Amino acid sequence: MQTRIEKLREVMETLELDGMLIESASNRRYITGFTGTAGTVLISKNQAKLITDFRYVEQAGAQAAGFEIVRGSKASMIQQIADEASKMNMTKLGFEKEHLTFGNYQKFQNEIAAELVPVAGVLENLRMVKSETEIGFLRTAAQIADTSFAEILEYIRPGLTEKEIANTLESTLRKHGADSSAFNLIVVSGHRSALPHGLASEKIIENGDMLTLDFGAYYKGYRSDITRTIAIGEPDAQLQDIYQIVLEAEMKCIALLKPGTLCSEIDIFTHHYIESLGYGDYFGHGTGHGIGLDIHEEPFFSTTSEKILAPGMIVTVEPGIYIPNLGGVRIEDDVLITDSGHEIITTASRELIVL
Repeated sequence: MQTRIEKLREVMETLELDGMLIESASNRRYITGFTGTAGTVLISKNQAKLITDFRYVEQAGAQAAGFEIVRGSKASMIQQIADEASKMNMTKLGFEKEHLTFGNYQKFQNEIAAELVPVAGVLENLRMVKSETEIGFLRTAAQIADTSFAEILEYIRPGLTEKEIANTLESTLRKHGADSSAFNLIVVSGHRSALPHGLASEKIIENGDMLTLDFGAYYKGYRSDITRTIAIGEPDAQLQDIYQIVLEAEMKCIALLKPGTLCSEIDIFTHHYIESLGYGDYFGHGTGHGIGLDIHEEPFFSTTSEKILAPGMIVTVEPGIYIPNLGGVRIEDDVLITDSGHEIITTASRELIVL
């Protein structure tokens, strides 16, 4: 974690900050290694403190190497943080404007003597490039998802509900080593497969349905994210055509992934490709995003992104086409950016599977 702290201090110097207040759960875990659910981090030019309550003091001591662990009281945590910031001689204290609540900001203003400086993306930008350890965790999460997909295919059949499939997929992920699913699983079928983020319902799977499974494994804090769309019996001819368009879009997009590429260029290319085939109005979300401690994190493939791909980033590519009252298709994979190009780390078959 010491290297991460030093990188953070370099950013702080660039921003002319002599302190950083971290409250985001994912950023706290990234910078400290602490996996508890409560705690505030204070980083100065020469000190690093983790303030938590009595429930986590022992755990924090074991996990947060290089940090001074400060036991705070839940009843007076704001005052405790203010006192520690004062001891660290902070005058310009950066805080995560996207994570600190307005209520706590007001309390900090009243208690902390230092000037509070709002910053955004400081830790998130550091998290974009993964270490070898992080890449290993993400590879394992991807492998668990691949194995679970192969197994769930043996279970899926007409007559089951979307919820039954989602619940079985969740338990299958755990059986193969996941700590849990990476997020609330998306299982949608038939006309409901046109809902990009529809959650599983009591709808019964029928012959002719397209079935979209968007899922991932949560493993040692890191998350995979994969989507496969399969057919239950012979699908509608238009949906078969859409499937091939989405698959081609995904493969063409992935082929462009390499260090130095603007994320906006990836998104623009994918949308233009689908638009050129007449379905631009039915693909309304971004092409993909980074994964790691969060299921959606930088870099994002969007038309406005200024991020540039670099070795060590792991991103999703997930084009889709969704036709109301007919159905939809999305195919998604996790891709590691390498020194020379890319490596797809999810390997489940992308060809249309008809059960």
